[in-house]
Amino acid sequence: MKLLHTADWHIGKQLNGFDLLDEQWHAFETIRQIAKDEKVDGIIIAGDLYDRAIPSVAAVEAFDKMLHILNIEDGLPVYAISGNHDGANRLNFGNRWFEENQLYLRTQISEAFQPVELNDVQIFMLPFFDPIDARIYFDIDEPSDLRSIDSAIALVIDRMKEQFNPSKKQILITHFHVTGEQNADYELTSETTSTVGGLNAVRATHFKDFDYVALGHLHLWQASPDKYVRYSGSPVKFNTKEATNEKGVYIVEITEKGVTSDFRKITPKNDLIVLKGTFDELMSKDFSSKQPKKGEAFFSVKLTDRPLVKNIRQSLSEVYGDVVELHFMGQSTVGTWDEEELSQRTVASDQDILKQFYEDVTAGQEMSLQQINLVEDVLQEVRKAGEEA
Repeated sequence: MKLLHTADWHIGKQLNGFDLLDEQWHAFETIRQIAKDEKVDGIIIAGDLYDRAIPSVAAVEAFDKMLHILNIEDGLPVYAISGNHDGANRLNFGNRWFEENQLYLRTQISEAFQPVELNDVQIFMLPFFDPIDARIYFDIDEPSDLRSIDSAIALVIDRMKEQFNPSKKQILITHFHVTGEQNADYELTSETTSTVGGLNAVRATHFKDFDYVALGHLHLWQASPDKYVRYSGSPVKFNTKEATNEKGVYIVEITEKGVTSDFRKITPKNDLIVLKGTFDELMSKDFSSKQPKKGEAFFSVKLTDRPLVKNIRQSLSEVYGDVVELHFMGQSTVGTWDEEELSQRTVASDQDILKQFYEDVTAGQEMSLQQINLVEDVLQEVRKAGEEA
């Protein structure tokens, strides 16, 4: 049996106001072709299907069409879960009759104990949840008894194992920040430094009884904690800290002998490139002529000086095209944003706005993990309140 493991599609995401839907469609078509070439038996999407709990109409229409292509046109079973960016209750609509076409969409902790039963495989699907969700499900009144996500996962896995069929392989699909020997010292980027959903880590040892764990949440496949507990990473570069990392999916093959996973690369339609230097250096023909042509890439610009030039972003855009980020390194830029810069910031994500604000007022210093943790906890509560309203 072969499965394609992907995650973190974040349909509808923008990069500081720049629409990434064309990039997401390109990545989707590549995933579809890989699935055909590899003759896979199903598609795993390990959470963060959308970028927001209440996605735009365009995002909903795009993801609906993608699922229709994979599940109906190509006839592939799809195993998908909700992530911390998704509105779990909204996604839960219609999943009972979706399964008649082998579209398995799980969004609630209660569904984690109902594996999809195949000939030789059990597929368990555990969507993202907070400790409070586990306390409610398990009817635990005292918060201190189940305070961390790690302890909640331990309890959930113990209950899952009661459903194990010893004659079958067990696959788990889930969406958390998981740590193990391979990524203990890894410099986590992307989702970890912007919107991790609590940053509380789950130990990979909890999953030792599964034959393969398909993870979502961290956007880099290099952050995988174990060879059997893997992140596929996102199919599109959503953050400049992902700029130098290749994107792709895993092909997971399950046989009587065991489970193997092989990475398949996704080449971006328009790459994300970081440029660093003085304004004059970046504007020079000698430098700019070596970069992709206008309209063929997204650029994040880090200026090492602050030139006395009006409309800096506009000048750079005339040379490079889509300048998605502009940073002034080593100095505060508070009160010096031009009108165009401000308009770009107003459509950035909440996390990006707060992160950029902090860097601006601290002369380029990045937020610590504790600070990111606090910010994300507050934003998660705001999102939940908005979803329930």
